[in-house]
Amino acid sequence: MTESDAGRGRLSLSTAAARNLATTTKTVPQMQEISSRWLLKMLPWVQVSGGTYRVNRRLTYTVGDGRVSFVTTGSQISVVPAELCELPLLRAFDDSATLEALAARFEQREFAPGDTLVQAGQPADQIVIIAHGKVNKIGTGPYGDEVILGVLAGGDHFGDETLTDPHDEWQFTARAVTSGTVMILPLAAFQEVTERSEPLQAHLRLLAEPGGPRNRYGEAAVEVASGHSGEPDLPGTFVDYELAPREYELSVAQTVLRVHSRVADLYNDPMNQVEEQLRLTIEVLRERQEHELVNNPEFGLLHNADLKQRIHTRGGPPTPDDLDELISRRRSTHFILAHPAAIAAFGRECSRRGLYPLGIDLGGNTVPAWRGIPIFSCNKIPITDNRTTSILALRVGEEHQGVVGLHQTGIPDEYQPSLSVRFMGIDEKAIISYLVSAYYSAAVLVPDALGVLEDVELGHY
Repeated sequence: MTESDAGRGRLSLSTAAARNLATTTKTVPQMQEISSRWLLKMLPWVQVSGGTYRVNRRLTYTVGDGRVSFVTTGSQISVVPAELCELPLLRAFDDSATLEALAARFEQREFAPGDTLVQAGQPADQIVIIAHGKVNKIGTGPYGDEVILGVLAGGDHFGDETLTDPHDEWQFTARAVTSGTVMILPLAAFQEVTERSEPLQAHLRLLAEPGGPRNRYGEAAVEVASGHSGEPDLPGTFVDYELAPREYELSVAQTVLRVHSRVADLYNDPMNQVEEQLRLTIEVLRERQEHELVNNPEFGLLHNADLKQRIHTRGGPPTPDDLDELISRRRSTHFILAHPAAIAAFGRECSRRGLYPLGIDLGGNTVPAWRGIPIFSCNKIPITDNRTTSILALRVGEEHQGVVGLHQTGIPDEYQPSLSVRFMGIDEKAIISYLVSAYYSAAVLVPDALGVLEDVELGHY
């Protein structure tokens, strides 16, 4: 009110005073953390009555192709024992107990782009098998400069010939091109297994004999003319059932909701305080559930993709060519999952090429798409410090041997499917406590159901 108004007096009730008699229209409590949670909506959920879901698979690997195969359990990688026969030093060695002992001694190590795995001139005292990623073999050129002798990828290996000569040195440098994983067998571990295995000792003595195998594959040299003489071994496929099928136990996200009885009794009009507190708590649990389905080391999608289904971008940013390569690795792709920043980066690359993909309508929501495959946003996919992320491609459903979500309905005090709200009592301070629990997990039924495009750059403009 201005001074002139005060001087001549007010002619009507002020709005500030009138508000004291008015009813305020209020919203329910808002929360910025709530996201679209497309993954939870699009995953088919399978009832797991016993709390554990077993995935029976056939263990398949190729014998004679020169590459070593692996089995992945979450973020843990292990060497298939029979595949160690792909190493020249162990060619034609068939003692399964020794192969299993050697496979168990391999150590898993991660590497980043630019890391040096072995250095030329340093003692060569280990077997190195590339489980995932790309590595350059670098030597010295005729003029003293560095030259790339070869590129190693998943299943390639080097260093096994050095285990019989502890005084040998690396003849090249192995440098990482991308991030990845290697499996390493130190010389000390190999010697320990050799001392306990008479079949392996006999095999190594045979290799050392003048008439024993001498070529680079650990086989006897065969004179071959134009490929029309001799009887070379043909690669064959060996298929076996997994003796220890993967079992997924339901994980849980829990919290205790506390509400004072005075608040629950007196302040419930027009909104029920307990219900609103519970609604926001459940939203937080569902956000955590989706985060775990993406990032959990045991069952999260980023850690459970098969090594052969992990690919890298061609040049950094996610291009149409990269997404074509990603979706071509499975017989069908039901949807693509990406961070919103990665979707924006893909859109920029399409615009750069003059491509403008049409979105598709999904329940009244228009979502971007590529080749008719919807691209859903998921802010739970992490972005690294150097502004790189991943893009996932999924085939879902048990009937398609795809990715499925796991839960159990019908649990005690169930409030939502596989989510319970259990009354825990009232303490001496009149505070009511509720235990809120959500049970969930995810399973990849066959390896090609899930693919990951890694090292996706977001800062390219």
